[in-house]
Amino acid sequence: MICGIFLFSSVSTFAQTETPEKRVTDLTALKISKGISLHIISPEPIQFVDLSTNNLTGDLPAENIARIKITAVSESDSTAAKQNIDLNDLGVITIVCQSYMAQYKVNYLDFKRDAVTNIQIQPEDMQPLEYPKLAFSNTELQKFSLDILRKKIVNKPIREVKSLKLTMQINNVYVVNDYIFLDMTFLNSTNLGYDIDAIKFSVEDKKIYKATNNQSIALNPVYQLYNQKQFTKNYRNIYVFKKFTYPNSKVMKIRLVEEQLSGRAIEMTVKYSDILNADTF
Repeated sequence: MICGIFLFSSVSTFAQTETPEKRVTDLTALKISKGISLHIISPEPIQFVDLSTNNLTGDLPAENIARIKITAVSESDSTAAKQNIDLNDLGVITIVCQSYMAQYKVNYLDFKRDAVTNIQIQPEDMQPLEYPKLAFSNTELQKFSLDILRKKIVNKPIREVKSLKLTMQINNVYVVNDYIFLDMTFLNSTNLGYDIDAIKFSVEDKKIYKATNNQSIALNPVYQLYNQKQFTKNYRNIYVFKKFTYPNSKVMKIRLVEEQLSGRAIEMTVKYSDILNADTF
């Protein structure tokens, strides 16, 4: 339990874009009752939350949920005078996310039955932010990924491999600014479900002269649409990477590995030309 300010990540600086300044009187009012937690739900991960007074306390039970409670009003105190606080003004909550900031003023509500237990941050309460090293938020990457997923696969896959009655294919590659989107499908032609241990991406030497000379560089997606761990017949997903390059002497490897000891595995090699020919949308 932390009062005043609680951190979720190491983000420490941000630059605000040109938006109209806001006064406390302009902020959306939230009414909190003693003994009732208010959960503020964000559409994207919360970076940090600031509570302007010690009248409020809170934590982050999930990466996109801030839980706020009153600390100043207790069962034994019957008047605001004993607390030395103004119950109509418990403080201001500031929530900073990846692409926006939201602020609320907090008032005290004496009737528990009328208390609100959760709210969604609305677009009108969002003040856009611009991070020096963050081009797209997870919310924006999700939107792009869903747009890709809605596209029908009309052409042959860019790459396709088959092994052990499994098929791995790259349906298409897209580029948006400095992000690369891989649209992939995995097919299982057996009646035995596939339990995914990992989908690994790496850049490796095209020709291996000695095992000790092989250089493998792991590529970790900055975002993936689904985190599915099992599929029966087919599984389609979007994997997003920050822009990367590799020379003709190297290739990109994609490995699908099953959980079990005798698990089935399938591997694909992707040429750099496949990345260079990526579409935009």
